[in-house]
Amino acid sequence: MLPFYEFLAIGLMVTFILALFTGYPVAWLLGILSLGFAALGIFLGDSFGFDTFLMTSWAKFSGVVDRFDAIMSNWVLVSLPMFVYMGLMLDRSGVADTMMRNFVKVFGGLRGGLGLTVIVIGILLAASTGIVGASVVLLAVLSMPIMLQNNYNKALASGVVAASGTLGILIPPSIMLVLMADQVSVSVGDLFMGALIPGVALGLLYMIFVVIVGFVRPDLVPPRPADAEKLTARQVGIAFLSTLPTFGLILLVLGSIFFGVATPTEASGLGAFGAILLAAANRKLSWSVIRQVGIETTLTTCFIFAIFIGATVFAYVLRLIGGDELIAEFFKGLGLGPTGLVLVVLLVVFVAGFFLDWFEIVLIILPLLAPVIKLAGLDMTWFLILVALMLQTSFLTPPVGFSLFYLKGAVPKGVTIRDIYIGVIPFVLLQLAMVALCFLFPQIILWLPQQMYGGG
Repeated sequence: MLPFYEFLAIGLMVTFILALFTGYPVAWLLGILSLGFAALGIFLGDSFGFDTFLMTSWAKFSGVVDRFDAIMSNWVLVSLPMFVYMGLMLDRSGVADTMMRNFVKVFGGLRGGLGLTVIVIGILLAASTGIVGASVVLLAVLSMPIMLQNNYNKALASGVVAASGTLGILIPPSIMLVLMADQVSVSVGDLFMGALIPGVALGLLYMIFVVIVGFVRPDLVPPRPADAEKLTARQVGIAFLSTLPTFGLILLVLGSIFFGVATPTEASGLGAFGAILLAAANRKLSWSVIRQVGIETTLTTCFIFAIFIGATVFAYVLRLIGGDELIAEFFKGLGLGPTGLVLVVLLVVFVAGFFLDWFEIVLIILPLLAPVIKLAGLDMTWFLILVALMLQTSFLTPPVGFSLFYLKGAVPKGVTIRDIYIGVIPFVLLQLAMVALCFLFPQIILWLPQQMYGGG
C-alpha cells in the first residue's frame, strides 16, 4: 500500500487537473491548491500522526519565500520583459509590412507564391520578435485579405498563417527557451543554438508542403495571375534590402549571444533598443506607441511571472510531500530504456498541450520530468528542444490552441473556425514529423552547439 504522503501527492495533482476545467486563472489555482494541500498535510501529520514526508510544519513550508526571492533576483529572467518589448515594438515598426509588400512582388507570380511569402516573413519575424500572438495577428492582417482575394483556399491560407506565426515560439530568441533554460538549469545559448536549425528547417518544410499542394491540388492554390508583373532584378534587390533591418536585429541579438559578446540578458536589451531604432527609422515611433508597448509588455510579463510564482509554490509543495519521487518511481516502474522514456515524456507533453498552455507545461510538468531524463544520462539540450518542438503543436491543437484564437480574431469575415481547424491539421503533422527527425537524428539539434562550444 502506498504511504500516506504519496496519496497526498496524487491528490494534489489530480485536483489540479480537475480544477483546470473550472476556467479559473491557473496562477491562482496553483497557489490556492498548493497552500490547501500543505495545510492538509501539516494538519494530518500533527493531529493524527500520519507520515506526510517532509511536510511537518509551517516552518518548512516557509522555505517557499526563498524560492520567490530566487525568481525575482534571477539575472536570466530579466531578459524576458526585454524580449517581449523587442517583439512588440518591432510589431509596430512597419518592418513586416514593408517586407510583405516587397516579397509579394518577388513570389506573388508563382503558384503558391503568396503562401511562400507568408512563411518566409514568418521565419524572419520569429527570429526577431519571438512573440507568437503578435506574429500571427500581423501576418493575418497583412496576408489573409490578399490570399483570399487571389482565391486561395480558406483552410490552406489559415493554416499557413497560423503555423508561420507560431514559429516564433521555437526559433530564437524565444521566451519559451529562456524559461526552459531557467527551469532545468541549462545554458540559454545552447538552447538558442540547438533550436535554430530545427526551427528554420520546419519553416522550409512548410514551404515544401505549399509547393507540393500547388502541384497535387491546384484547385487549392491559384495559378500565376494573368496581370502579374514580370519579375525583375530590381524587385529582387528591393526585397532583399527590405530584409536588412530585420537581419541586422537578428545578428545583433543572436550574433552577440552565439559569439560570446553578450549574455542573453544583455542581448535582450540590445534587441529592445534596436527595435526602437527601427521604429524611429520608419517614422513609427511616438509617445503613444512607447506607452502602448510599455503597457503590453508589463501585462505580458506579469502574466508570465504570476504563473511562474504559482508553479513554484506547486512544485515546492509537491516536492515536500514526495511527488517528485513518486513520478520518478513511476517512470522507473515502466521498465523503459532511455529512448522509450523520452517517447513517453513527449507523448505526455503532446497530450497536455491540448489542455494546457505552454507556460503551465514548462513551469509545472517539465521540472517534474526533467530529473528523470537527467538520471537516464540523456543530453538535456537535445531533450529540451524535442519538448519545445512538441510544445509548438500546442499552439495549433484545440481546444487551447492560442494561435487559432489569435487568427480567428484577425481574419476577414467568411473564414470560420472550422476552416482554421482543418487548415492547421497538415502543419501539426509536419511539426510531428520534425520531432521524429530530430529524435532519430540528434545532430540536427546538437551540431550547432557542438560546433560553437565543442559540446552539446
